[in-house]
Amino acid sequence: MLVAQRVEFEADSPLDFSHLSRQTAGDRKLEREVLTIFRRQASQVLFQLEAMHDPMNRLEIAQTLNGSATGIGAWRVATAAQALEAAARAGRPAGEQVAILAECISEVVDTIDDLMAEA
Repeated sequence: MLVAQRVEFEADSPLDFSHLSRQTAGDRKLEREVLTIFRRQASQVLFQLEAMHDPMNRLEIAQTLNGSATGIGAWRVATAAQALEAAARAGRPAGEQVAILAECISEVVDTIDDLMAEA
């Protein structure tokens, strides 16, 4: 069950490597490519979110990031993106959600950087 994996996973690492491996059929080269793309996307998204204030634009960006984060097993990023989506839909100020998302993205980016340095 995916929810149970998320709960167990969150205590361990910003990335669920088992999920990532399943998504890439265990292909290490593909894993690196997917992580590189996610890293670039997440950094761009963070810059965009911090610069914009229109809830509908934030909603679209958060939805995209949520999908990408779910694909690689970055559950904390996905959860934070979902919270930002909810705030954007409700038209609420989203400063706190953007800050939390930024922290989650930073954790994943640091993890990806460490992985790339090891390889």
